[in-house]
Amino acid sequence: MPQTPTMQLETFTNPQADRDYTIRMQIPEFTCLCPRTGQPDFATLELEYVPDRLCVELKSLKLYLWSFRERGAFHEAVTNEIANHFEAAVQPRFLRLTGRFNVRGGIYTSVVAERRQPGWQPAAAIALP
Repeated sequence: MPQTPTMQLETFTNPQADRDYTIRMQIPEFTCLCPRTGQPDFATLELEYVPDRLCVELKSLKLYLWSFRERGAFHEAVTNEIANHFEAAVQPRFLRLTGRFNVRGGIYTSVVAERRQPGWQPAAAIALP
């Protein structure tokens, strides 16, 4: 059965909700459209988050990101929109979404959007000998 894009992010219960750990994903095939020219914009998305009670289900994330393929959006807007949707669905302790967009007009653009729960602080770094 063919897959179709969706704006729905599915989640599952975090199996280690009692501790902080980081999930990192690299998504090298993100595509949206330039709202001025209609030409495709390509990006690698780097998603990093510390889950609280929920984790994102990967297939739903793939189908969600696919939904942007035919939409016009500026780099700044689409990066923040994805971060907002992810935050609403997963409610992570911390998230950082970096959009590294391919060159356009001789300019590479990276947009970083961060969200964190009020009061959450990362664990102190441990100095190794």
